[in-house]
Amino acid sequence: QVELVESGGGSVQAGGSLRLSCAASGYTFNSGCMAWFRQAPGKEREGVAAICSGGSSTYYADSVKGRFTISQDNAKNRLDLQMNNLKPEDTAMYFCAAGRWSYLWARWTSASNYDYWGQGTQVTVSS
Repeated sequence: QVELVESGGGSVQAGGSLRLSCAASGYTFNSGCMAWFRQAPGKEREGVAAICSGGSSTYYADSVKGRFTISQDNAKNRLDLQMNNLKPEDTAMYFCAAGRWSYLWARWTSASNYDYWGQGTQVTVSS
């Protein structure tokens, strides 16, 4: 049984930083992708960043490139998202997701391609 548990959310001012973590149990990082998605009220869930093929490839949404960094710690079965220079538009519930499909890297932004989801952690950025 796969379980994903997010932590690290909170409230910060614009320009600040937060580090999100996702503890994964029952899941190996060797294939497919793990990703961070976010969903703001009234908006669709959007892909923020993904790490695929055992950590050899990373992908980012244009809106977060240069500010967010996704990483994984295979020994600790943990996925992290370092978020710097946060903006009010980054305010959302952030979700950790995992998918086993080998070609997920080509469709990483599509939430329907992921098999497992965490419960989410709230990030609020004030101006």
